[in-house]
Amino acid sequence: MLAYAIFWTCLSLVSYTYLLYPCVLFVIYAFAQARTDLRFLSTRRDRRRRALADGELPPVTLIVPAHNEEAHLKDKVANVQELDYPRGRLQVILVSDGSTDRTNEILAAVDDPAVETLLLSERAGKATALNRALERARHGILVFSDASTLFHPDAIKQLVRHFADPRVGVVCGALGLRGGDEFSRTEGIYWRYETSLRLMEARLGATLTASGAIYAVRRECYRPLTPDDVIDDFVIPMRARALGFQVVFDPEAQAVEFAGESVREEFTRRVRIAAGSFRALRELAQVPLAPLACLAFFSHKILRWVLPFLLIGLLAANLFLIEGGPFYLGLLAAQCAFYLWAGVGFLFRERARPVPLAPLCYFLVAINVAFLVGFLRFLGGHKETAWQRVS
Repeated sequence: MLAYAIFWTCLSLVSYTYLLYPCVLFVIYAFAQARTDLRFLSTRRDRRRRALADGELPPVTLIVPAHNEEAHLKDKVANVQELDYPRGRLQVILVSDGSTDRTNEILAAVDDPAVETLLLSERAGKATALNRALERARHGILVFSDASTLFHPDAIKQLVRHFADPRVGVVCGALGLRGGDEFSRTEGIYWRYETSLRLMEARLGATLTASGAIYAVRRECYRPLTPDDVIDDFVIPMRARALGFQVVFDPEAQAVEFAGESVREEFTRRVRIAAGSFRALRELAQVPLAPLACLAFFSHKILRWVLPFLLIGLLAANLFLIEGGPFYLGLLAAQCAFYLWAGVGFLFRERARPVPLAPLCYFLVAINVAFLVGFLRFLGGHKETAWQRVS
């Protein structure tokens, strides 16, 4: 009886996480969009947040933390200098978090009065780097980015227009990822799926997390981060919600970033994210959320974090039920085939013409194993304040 309960619970939750939740989200999104369209037809009011004229743009501080980013830093500095934002209203702070390559040398050579550099002698972690930069920030709107991220010229303009509404505390931009052949067959497919979910959640006012590569924060929403705050792009928006502010997503505020060259590099990043997620769970679970945001938090976050345990439970329970009929035997065969295909994807991941769908199966297994490893590190009290880029 216990095996049946575990089997059906795990199967239901796994199916809901990957299949049913996107369908439920789409249905709610479609109704909400139809209601918005009908309201527009009856009132003819513009639904879009209007662009601000240059004279209306608020002063902004752009903060870019970096650790050993010599490969990307020159492009980032050039990108910052090409932003379409009034120079007198843009303060840029580039922070080197104990870099040991040529990052400090590149920053020291920057000759731009709008760009300030902060060189930390010891590597203390991204949270500390952001806190130190905030001590120098002069403006009420903070924009965060990564050293390997390139903003579209109007990205900051698109972000800050939303702060004309005093209820908005955080604005999340849209990140496009670029990568090589392995990325296009693995994370690239998954990222398109993930981006679709985020867009629908945003249309329903249920945005929970930002991409750390491009988002803006009203200064009064920012609270100093602790070294344990590994997932700053999730913790900061949720803290803003706890203060009563709204979190919005603007798909027109765009940036591009080069993803890691392999699933192995993404695995390392996911382990770190997982450990930070479980560490922050108690605080995040106490944030009061609207019903749709609660649905997104449970479906898109909590279930994703526990998915490795559900997959293990499903397989283990299925082994006890193989004599229960052709359905259980068939599902066990399907699970074994999936994991076998993931193994094939791992073995042949560097081939020019990989086995169809095998790389994607490999990626899905890898990110779930990464969350399992992250959970074990969390249980062991492993502290990972130091951060690293994967690209």
